[in-house]
Amino acid sequence: MKKIKVGILGAAGYTGGELIRLLLQHPFAEITFAHSRSQAGKPLHTTHADLLGDTTLTFTDAMPLDSIDVLFLCLGHGESRTFLNSTTLPTTLRIIDLTTDFRHQASNTVKQASFVYGLPELNREQIKHARFVANPGCFATAIQLGLLPLAQAGQLPEIHTTGITGSTGAGQSLSQSTHFSWRANNIQSYKTLTHQHGQEIGESLMQVSKQESLELNFVPWRGDFTRGIFISSTLNCDLPIETLNQLYTNYYATHPFTHLSQESIFLKQVVNTNKALIQLEKVGSKLVVHSVIDNLLKGASGQAVQNMNLLFDLPETAGLQLKASYF
Repeated sequence: MKKIKVGILGAAGYTGGELIRLLLQHPFAEITFAHSRSQAGKPLHTTHADLLGDTTLTFTDAMPLDSIDVLFLCLGHGESRTFLNSTTLPTTLRIIDLTTDFRHQASNTVKQASFVYGLPELNREQIKHARFVANPGCFATAIQLGLLPLAQAGQLPEIHTTGITGSTGAGQSLSQSTHFSWRANNIQSYKTLTHQHGQEIGESLMQVSKQESLELNFVPWRGDFTRGIFISSTLNCDLPIETLNQLYTNYYATHPFTHLSQESIFLKQVVNTNKALIQLEKVGSKLVVHSVIDNLLKGASGQAVQNMNLLFDLPETAGLQLKASYF
């Protein structure tokens, strides 16, 4: 079959690099251009050193939009909206945006076109028929996947969530808290109860539960590792654990990347994969939902490729059957 032609804006960053790695091995896609103004003319491996020997592509500052079928936006937050509002797009071009710009219902429109929120476990059918897709945030993905079956069952009272993420969650730009000397043997909470992903989480869960409001108390942490997110959400629930396990099994039965575990889950099971693993623990009336993902794959670029597969009626798992870095 004819391969899907792909363009990437912001190809020099973490999410752009992950997209390149995935798409180079994708059986039905081909990278036409990897755009970066700062790296234009340089081979991709000068920035993404692990790509040495995998491709002869170079970064470019050109944007031949007429030559591609889908464009991934891996730009800084706010830049996607500016780009789309100032650019005339080919009418058949699909857009997958990895920024925060279009994830919220009140701001998901540009030039009269609306974005579909790109969480396949929530909006798979809408994604298939979309032109523009807003890729979810990493924390948002992990938290929502842990709570969607409860939302569907009308079992979402007040939620208390903690989550820890690796240093790549902060992006490639340097700051004090991304330096090795700061991260090593260290942990810190940040954006307590004010994290930007809170709004998209609430909107998605209310979409499923039909609730008019949702109380989510989220405390994120920075961790001493590079990749992955571990979430624990605590809430009151009167359903027995057997019923809850069946609820989750039924909800994710047709979703190839999200799985319920009866054993304790941990990050190494999902790092370098597009998987999400969930585990339930119940003591009395308290339910704890643990969920783990790789923040750069299921939390960003892997999910973006999953959305591309849905947009072009490809197998949902194409290019994403990856091995975890277990050892």
